[in-house]
Amino acid sequence: MESTTMRRRFDSVEASAMVSDLRVTFDSGKTRSYEWRASQLKALTKLTEENEQAIVQALNSDLSKCETEAYIQEIAMLKNSCKGALKELKRWMTSEKVKTSISTFPSTAEIVSEPLGVVLIISAWNYPFLLSLEPIIGAIAAGNAVVLKPSEVAPATSSLLAKLLGEYLDNSCIRVVEGAVDETSALLQQKWDKIFYTGNGRVARIVMAAAAKHLTPVVLELGGKSPAVVDSNIDLKVATRRIIAGKWCCNNGQACISPDYIITTKDYAPKLVDALKTELEKFYGKNPLESKDLSRIVNSNHFGRLTKLLDDEKLSGKIVFGGEKDESKLMISPTILLDVPRNSLMMREEIFGPLLPIITVDKLEESFDVINSGTKPLAAYLFTTNNKLKEQFVMNISAGGLVINDTALHLAINTLPFGGVGESGIGAYHGKFSFDAFSHKKAVLYRSFFGDAAIRYPPYTNTKMRLLKALIGGGLLGIIRALFGLS
Repeated sequence: MESTTMRRRFDSVEASAMVSDLRVTFDSGKTRSYEWRASQLKALTKLTEENEQAIVQALNSDLSKCETEAYIQEIAMLKNSCKGALKELKRWMTSEKVKTSISTFPSTAEIVSEPLGVVLIISAWNYPFLLSLEPIIGAIAAGNAVVLKPSEVAPATSSLLAKLLGEYLDNSCIRVVEGAVDETSALLQQKWDKIFYTGNGRVARIVMAAAAKHLTPVVLELGGKSPAVVDSNIDLKVATRRIIAGKWCCNNGQACISPDYIITTKDYAPKLVDALKTELEKFYGKNPLESKDLSRIVNSNHFGRLTKLLDDEKLSGKIVFGGEKDESKLMISPTILLDVPRNSLMMREEIFGPLLPIITVDKLEESFDVINSGTKPLAAYLFTTNNKLKEQFVMNISAGGLVINDTALHLAINTLPFGGVGESGIGAYHGKFSFDAFSHKKAVLYRSFFGDAAIRYPPYTNTKMRLLKALIGGGLLGIIRALFGLS
């Protein structure tokens, strides 16, 4: 592999030339046909199927992600998305006939989905395969030319993506740019027809500011502090296993939809902590730092960030389980903290790691105020059998998505939009929502030369005014009354 110093520098000049080339290809109409879109989606499926082991190895190199997690949460999900897009593509591309009004009679109308043009996708490091290619499915299905910038924080996967997309996909329409801040900055200086960014709020603000210079629309897939509210009337064993599955079985908590903290009552908290301890020990053993099923922290910077959260003096004596660290392996064990102060550093920022604080309240309904006092999260979870509480939760909690009695699974439902609200993101994707994210909904009205109404044109008279008011009002009786001078 070439060293960084030997690699040809990718700057704004090269970025501009690349975008120009892609725009020429897009303007030729090549990406608009069903055949091209389907061929690229099939190639993406083939890429995934023929390189499963290489993908697993890259994910293990970047994150020590176990094969089961790599397959289920990245490879299988991408294959299912490709399969679904191919199955539905013709229907998605078909224009939607819509009703017209009497004021434009005779006429017909439709909504035509057209590709936006040349789009930029900047992906994240925590699910570097899935979060790179899932948006590309939507961009291809919608008929766009695409540039992918994979995350440099997951270098093995970034390198593999560049190699495989170069081999399997149409490089006259789809390109990969590897690199870090300089390369991303060069890309952001260009005019795009859409930018799709997955990551954190700090970089999202940079992306949005760059996009604003060209009035480029954006999709921002961010994160936030996703709460899990736990009632006392539940199947505790099942609930704790599902919380663990959404937290530590998802990249050791390095997932945007992982439960960030738990809210439960003071009375129920000890039972919940005991149940979590029992199930965590079953899953990861007495020494979780040695478990092959836990991902490592992605790098030393994030390890240091998480250590700083744990070292906050406000958390002294709050750890009730875990807390072990091995910096040489970048491993932190599943860690539970009880009665964490809401003004602690841990409760003021997204944790994005294996630390799970528990906040206690007197009554569970108080949890709504706790959640709503912060920024809107990407996800929110509730465990309860109380139907009234479920209804209140759905009505009163604003989040990108809600799940009742489980965690994270809404991500796998392609008929649901996946995206944030407020500071947890802008826009949504998955399934047809991905197609729509990269499409312009073009309004088209068809008329013939028959039925040209003189009332549209000057000179205007009282009679014309009456008819125009009746037509705009849309009521047949009003039109009849106007014709006879009765209104």
